[in-house]
This record gives sequence, C-alpha cells and structure tokens, in this order.
Amino acid sequence: MNRIFCIMGKSASGKDSLYSAVVSSLGLTPLVIYTTRPMRENEKEGREYHFVDRAEFEQMKAEGRVIESRTYDTKLGEWTYFTANDNIDLASHSYAVIGTLESFVPIRDYFGADRVVPLYVEVEDGERLARAVERERREDEPKYTELCRRFIADTEDFSDEKLAAAGVERRFDNTGSFNECLNEMKSYILSFE
Repeated sequence: MNRIFCIMGKSASGKDSLYSAVVSSLGLTPLVIYTTRPMRENEKEGREYHFVDRAEFEQMKAEGRVIESRTYDTKLGEWTYFTANDNIDLASHSYAVIGTLESFVPIRDYFGADRVVPLYVEVEDGERLARAVERERREDEPKYTELCRRFIADTEDFSDEKLAAAGVERRFDNTGSFNECLNEMKSYILSFE
C-alpha cells in the first residue's frame, strides 16, 4: 500500500536535508506543498514549494482543492502554506512531504491513518538555534527577527502534549550523526513495505 510519509520537526532540525535524502535514496515522490510567501534565494518553483499569490490560494480553496492550510502572521507579513489534492495519486506512488502538526493531522484525516505516517525529527534546542543563526547569516538580507519568532513558536507548536495528541510516537534524533538519523528513518520507512 502506498503512503505519505510526513517529515516534521522544529526549524533547523535538518528535516529538509533528511527529506531530500529520503526522497532520492528510496525513490519516494516529493509532495510539494504551496505557499503565498515570497520565494527565497536558491529556491525554485516546484522544488521547495509551489509559489502562488493570495488570490490563487483563495481560488483553489473555493474550488475544493485545498486539503489543509495554515496562515502565519510573520514579521514580514501574512504567509499561508497549504496542501492541495491536485498532485497526489496514492494508487500509483508513495510520497514524502515536509510538514507541521497543523498540516499532518488534516492530511492524515483526509487520506486515513493507515496511509499517512508521521516522522518527527528532533534536535537539542541549543544546537538547533546555532544552526538557524548560521543558516540565516548566509542570506543576503538576514531576517533574525523572523528566525526568533519561528524558534519560539516551534516550542509551542511541537510540544510533547501536541505531539502525543496527534499520535506522533516515533522520533528521530538528528543532533549527532546525520547519516545515523537518515539510516534509522529509511529503515523505518522500509518497514511499511
């Protein structure tokens, strides 16, 4: 049975790198979600996200194509992220997607708990903050206030209580060796074959 493997974690937990490695090494189909936020340098349409404006999001929502959406009031404006049902064919493919608890639960409810598998990546907070600052430093225009907002919001968004309520039990520690974490995640995904 094909599934959607939903990789989640706080900012700077390494979930993007793990997602890329899992997709390429296991042949999973990337499930690219949508956003109304501006494209960052080094991002590409259809790779990290499908970039749309607010009007296009509203149109897709009115057409019943939006499975879930979440809007964040950031230091840089209101940004919406959402999953659409127009690019998912579970009869033919297994997928990997990067998500949040807010996206995981509606996707799980839409497709069924037997079809959507949560993979939670965790990293010690001090290490995560250091990674986030270093990543932001590499930007042409670092946005440290947004980094801080996201870091603080993650503490609540991924609290142990919320993880338990969503039924997320399996955790992958990415504080140490990336390859160890990746291999553990790949073994877990393959156990569903």
